[in-house]
Amino acid sequence: MGTWWHSAVRIVARRTLREFVESRTGHKDQAALKAALDAWFDEVRKANWTSTADVKRLYASASIVTADRIVFNIKGNDYRLVVSVDFEKGIVWI
Repeated sequence: MGTWWHSAVRIVARRTLREFVESRTGHKDQAALKAALDAWFDEVRKANWTSTADVKRLYASASIVTADRIVFNIKGNDYRLVVSVDFEKGIVWI
């Protein structure tokens, strides 16, 4: 089986991020959290990841838990975002 190259990563489901940001309504860091998650989403959506090494090149502070489970530090590690990645299909599940 060869390597499959993707022009972009598909992220499932952005709604999860929006709902979390909405749940923080009234907290002083809500705007900064939204900005950090939006930036993460935009960067990952454009990524061309084929392995965890590609992830670490873009996000050195990301924790590789397993071959398909990665934890990202969001907003200076105030929050942690756990995702599952299918590198072959180019999909990230939140």
